[in-house]
Amino acid sequence: MPLLFFVLGMAAACAAWGGEARPDYTMLGAGIRSKPEYLGSNARKAEIVPVVRYYGDTVFARTTHGALEGGARWTLARGLEGGTQLAWEEGPLDDDPGASAGAHLKWDGQLGPSPVSLLGRLRQHLNTDRGLQFDARATAGVFASGGFGLAAFAQATWANAKSTEAHYALRESGLLYWSLGLQGGYELGRHWLIVGSVESRRLSEDVSRSALVQRRTAGYASVGLAYRF
Repeated sequence: MPLLFFVLGMAAACAAWGGEARPDYTMLGAGIRSKPEYLGSNARKAEIVPVVRYYGDTVFARTTHGALEGGARWTLARGLEGGTQLAWEEGPLDDDPGASAGAHLKWDGQLGPSPVSLLGRLRQHLNTDRGLQFDARATAGVFASGGFGLAAFAQATWANAKSTEAHYALRESGLLYWSLGLQGGYELGRHWLIVGSVESRRLSEDVSRSALVQRRTAGYASVGLAYRF
């Protein structure tokens, strides 16, 4: 199972913008995703991916922020939470996946009528030779009408030298990649949703010097069905 499982985000739920704007629901489902074998590869593959969203008073599990992750969270201030998480990580060259442990800060607010979510997430692989990565992610609702919601997102991920060496045989720390995408959902009824996303990721110039990188930019696309409780 890969790290970036199924990016759905705030627009996955409905005309009320959905996602993080509706903290009172649980969402479970599955979908299919088209992706490169690894970021930088010319080869592509399709895979089955989960759709998960659960927020308890403290415990959470989600795929709505670009990773299959779960852990504990605490409210620090209005709209601001901090927490710890375990996440499932891709292995180098799409081989030998594993888990990471880390911490995050997340802020949910409004920009005019649109919900906005900002996330900072630190991930240390449990195999310490795989190194450490940090994500900065922003999501904003851009459209909602008639049971359809759409959000735009951007993410930048940095890696330390151990992480870059494990994945690209290049001992280089700094920006690993950045991405832009759209994610959304359409209500089929009270409980069922069609959800999906499209995303473009681009490796940093330094990492693209690796002999393992065949192309610097890659596209990702997902579609699935989820049940909202």
